[in-house]
Amino acid sequence: MKNQIIRFIKDEEGATAIEYGLIAGLISVAIIGIVTTVGTDLSAVFSSISTKLKAVVTPATTTPPG
Repeated sequence: MKNQIIRFIKDEEGATAIEYGLIAGLISVAIIGIVTTVGTDLSAVFSSISTKLKAVVTPATTTPPG
């Protein structure tokens, strides 16, 4: 029984798995933060392009032909 307890205390496989899990979690959080920031910036760029295109297209469609 004493030998089993000593082997259990010296076993480090669980600690390694926890470390890998923590690393994966931190990488996931970093990726989510980067994607969120890029997504917000990209949304602003597309909104700007859309506004500029509407400004160019709208006067041409409101003038009557002739």
